Amino acid sequence: MDYSLVIAAAQAAGPCPPGEEAAWGRRVQTLTVDLHMIAKQAAQDVDRLESAKTFVAFLERVEVEETSRRGLLTLRPPSGDAETIRTDQEETDRGRQLIERARSLVGRWVLVYRYNEEKTGNRQHNVRMLAHLVDVGDGAISVNMAKKVLLDDADGVVARAQGAWESAGLPDTGTVSVEQLQKARAALGLGDQQNSR
Repeated sequence: MDYSLVIAAAQAAGPCPPGEEAAWGRRVQTLTVDLHMIAKQAAQDVDRLESAKTFVAFLERVEVEETSRRGLLTLRPPSGDAETIRTDQEETDRGRQLIERARSLVGRWVLVYRYNEEKTGNRQHNVRMLAHLVDVGDGAISVNMAKKVLLDDADGVVARAQGAWESAGLPDTGTVSVEQLQKARAALGLGDQQNSR
């Protein structure tokens, strides 16, 4: 048992009024369970982000698919080839939050965190799903984020990513533009195929 959740719940419940110990205890118990569920969901979300592929794209459009009620984002990476990825269903808290966030970022450059969800049915295939979006505005990306994107593109091979970074002449600190990142991606042989992965 993680007693830190109980302590946090007791702090959230506030001081126990004299004579209301039983009601206060029930309130702390309810808050503890709520905090446990929030922590569990947060851990799943962090795991999803840690394993997600990242890429930079221009967010063109956000729609909600009638049949599935999932958000559909149309993204255009610097290579020009549009890609569509999905969110969770609009009826879920997570799906609604991602759709609202995406709608607020239409017309901007975004760092996309994408994962594959296995879809079963008549035939088994992967569906590209949105884990998170980060606004990069006019296309300036922090060096650390850009290096992570390039490392993902290099399939985790550090030496290959470093070589492409250096051959593009990119700085070690600050920010890089989307175009500069594309030069490094081109050095990996990915300039014309932003997101076949």
